[in-house]
Amino acid sequence: MKRIIMLILAIMLIAIESKAQKNELHLQAETRIDYNGEFLKSDESNGKMSFNGKYLNVILSGTIGDNFSYAYRQRLNKAHADQSFFDATDWIYLSYAPSSNWQFSAGKQVVAIGGYEYDRAPIDLYFCSEYWNNIACYQFGLSATYATKSGNDKLLFQVCQSPFRANADNMYAYNLMWMGSHKWYQTIWSVNLIEQMPKDYIAYLALGNQFSFGDFRLQLDYMLRASNSDILFKDYSIMGEASYTIADKMNIFGRITYDMNNTLGAVNDFCVMPDTELTRLGAGVEFYPLPKNNRAIRLHAAYSHTLGHNGNPNGALQDCQSMFTFGLKWKIDIISIAKKIF
Repeated sequence: MKRIIMLILAIMLIAIESKAQKNELHLQAETRIDYNGEFLKSDESNGKMSFNGKYLNVILSGTIGDNFSYAYRQRLNKAHADQSFFDATDWIYLSYAPSSNWQFSAGKQVVAIGGYEYDRAPIDLYFCSEYWNNIACYQFGLSATYATKSGNDKLLFQVCQSPFRANADNMYAYNLMWMGSHKWYQTIWSVNLIEQMPKDYIAYLALGNQFSFGDFRLQLDYMLRASNSDILFKDYSIMGEASYTIADKMNIFGRITYDMNNTLGAVNDFCVMPDTELTRLGAGVEFYPLPKNNRAIRLHAAYSHTLGHNGNPNGALQDCQSMFTFGLKWKIDIISIAKKIF
């Protein structure tokens, strides 16, 4: 509680300073509450059903002068180990843009891995791949981004802590990402070299593709992983989602994920373990009750079923696992611009 009070006071001080300097400030809070059910075929009599507070986030962003900007998101409901407040911080970084083409950032960031499943905020996802459930995607690092003159393409290079730093200290990831937007086709592609144990690297090729045609959207991700050439094309994930928006009020979607690690022996991938083949299928609906395309409140329902074998007996996905969720998300815009409030 003391830390939350200190956080609120710090935000207030930032807002006052922003007004004095005529800088822009945005402050939002968002939360999601669900009723969840989970059933395994091997233990149908003991299905788990309960209400859960899934997320409670504070999001702060703004500018400092003409060239600096910052962004911060804190999960107030997330436990943090070793009493480090940063363990519950998704991101907190400062960016410097000397021109319209270049931007340099430092702080805790999203690890630059391609794919649309990976790119979306966790609060807006209902069921995901085994890979998604096991990657620690927020790490401290440095990044440089180059945007073309048209703004349709961006290249980002990032050096950050390894997502597997829990295995050992002083491990790093080197990431190169392309983000493209060309009419009906958008991309989030990356190549990554990630240290998963000291001096032991795994390489990713992640290809995120989105096709947008009016109210219809199709997302297709392919992620290839390899720690050596002998297992090339044996360790990969495929994710796909088709969605359709009705009258800006309702979104219906179908989703499938496929995780494969067709290797045996020593662990070569800590996200999708050897001897894994999992297929997850599901569908859902989202409803936005507010008028004028206001999405501050969302009602949602989703169902998924998983088939296959997980080489990790304690993994997130298991054979013949069914899950459903009904819930509510809402967002509060606390401060839209600082100088009009203080």
